[in-house]
Amino acid sequence: MSSTVTPHATPPTVTPEATISDARERIDTLDDRIIGLVQERMAVSAVVQETRIASGGRRVNLSREMEILGRYREALGKPGTALAMTLLELCRGRI
Repeated sequence: MSSTVTPHATPPTVTPEATISDARERIDTLDDRIIGLVQERMAVSAVVQETRIASGGRRVNLSREMEILGRYREALGKPGTALAMTLLELCRGRI
């Protein structure tokens, strides 16, 4: 028994619509993960704030927030600063 193999089989054609649909599904999956991570960050931040306040400290540590802003700016450029500000606002509320 011999099997026939076509040496130059044509790959299936992928339409732009299929590519876009697949990419959007991946984006939706990533967004779900990002939202979950933000919610986790909010919960951890609440623990830090509650502990700081219970020990007589302030709710917000501005030098720490500046570190976070710098980290995001270095990694993502100017839009990273806006993203970090949004995260900080979500995690501590407006000052």
